[in-house]
Amino acid sequence: MTDQDNWIDVGALTDLAAAGHLDTEIDDLPATIVRVAGRLHAYEDRCSHDGASLAGAEIDADDGPAVICPRHGSRFCLRTGAALTPPAYEPIRIFEVRERDGRIEARCP
Repeated sequence: MTDQDNWIDVGALTDLAAAGHLDTEIDDLPATIVRVAGRLHAYEDRCSHDGASLAGAEIDADDGPAVICPRHGSRFCLRTGAALTPPAYEPIRIFEVRERDGRIEARCP
C-alpha cells in the first residue's frame, strides 16, 4: 500500500502507454486500466451478463466513455459501471485510479 488511503500500486504508466491497456488485479479482482481522452479508467475484467472476461473489449471514447463486451456487445459506462445496453442489465465494478510519480495506483471505492 502506498499510503493510509489504501491506494495500491498496479503498474507503470509506460506499461499502459505501450499496450494501450494494463491488465492487473485490484482488491484480488482481475481489472483493466485504460486511458480515454487523457483520463484513466479502471474496471473489473468481468462482464455482468455472463461473468466472462472483457479481454479484447473495444473502448468507445464517445459513449460516456464505454467498454464494449466482445462477445455480446453490451456496453458499460467507464465512469459509473452502469450497463448501457442489453443483454447486460447489471453494472460492472469501477475502481478509483490515479497517476503518481510515473506509476498507476488504484483502490476500491
